[in-house]
Amino acid sequence: MAADGPPAERRPLRLGRVSPAKTRIVDRGRAISVALKLYVGLIFLFIFAPIAASFVFSFNSDRFPSLPLGHFTTDWYEAVFTDPLVITGFENTLVVGACTSILSTIIGFGAAYTDYRFHFLGKKLYLALALLPPTIPVVILGLGMLAYFARLGIAGELWSVILAHVVMCAPFAMAIIRLRLSQMDQSLEAAAWNLGADEWTALRCVIVPFTMPSILAALFITMAVSFDEFAVAWFVSGLNETLPVRVLGFLQGQVSPRINAIGTVVFLSSITLVVIAQILLRNRARTSDPSGNAH
Repeated sequence: MAADGPPAERRPLRLGRVSPAKTRIVDRGRAISVALKLYVGLIFLFIFAPIAASFVFSFNSDRFPSLPLGHFTTDWYEAVFTDPLVITGFENTLVVGACTSILSTIIGFGAAYTDYRFHFLGKKLYLALALLPPTIPVVILGLGMLAYFARLGIAGELWSVILAHVVMCAPFAMAIIRLRLSQMDQSLEAAAWNLGADEWTALRCVIVPFTMPSILAALFITMAVSFDEFAVAWFVSGLNETLPVRVLGFLQGQVSPRINAIGTVVFLSSITLVVIAQILLRNRARTSDPSGNAH
């Protein structure tokens, strides 16, 4: 048996030195990351600081927003909820928002399903026109709606506000539902046909259940958009003012602390609708995978 040789020497590992160029790249990346975070933080501060100030001053007893604050009070909320003009504007806003969300979601679903299901000449043009209204300046859209509704004899009616908001909100519903349909396996609908279902049955039993989370999300998103919309409603509402238009009336007269209370109510209502929509959109990934199979 051969004798064992001397044990092999273990040499310490030598870690290579990081070059100055790589160090500069890492430091530059960290600096850019910090700068981007600071930039995003400033954007959020710029957006939410006025909202937070409005919320704080809505409970301030002083008539004008100034520091130091007065004592805590809910008088401005009581003044808002006992004002007949505000109550009427809020009722109009709820009616317009509910009708707009339902009609916009129905139209958006039909437009999204048409884009998903059919192939035809000019499909790209169809998609561009369907998503066009949100890109039009609201002043131009409002003036056009006012002129068109005046010729139809419905300018100043509540239905004119609903129709104008549907034109604005339907593309949002279409985009949300279209995104959901793009994740669906097209063989599912074909399988339903092979099992004897007609097109309407396949639509009702396959397409609608699959897109239901996005349909509900579209309902809440379009209601939030309608709830906050001001410019087009100002042009076409006439005497049937929505709540945002009513706020403008307060601003034209004098600075009223009720505006802070109304703004807080509108913001909380809108953010609640948006949060519900986001929850529905996030939960849809947990209920089904991209091929449509339930987990």
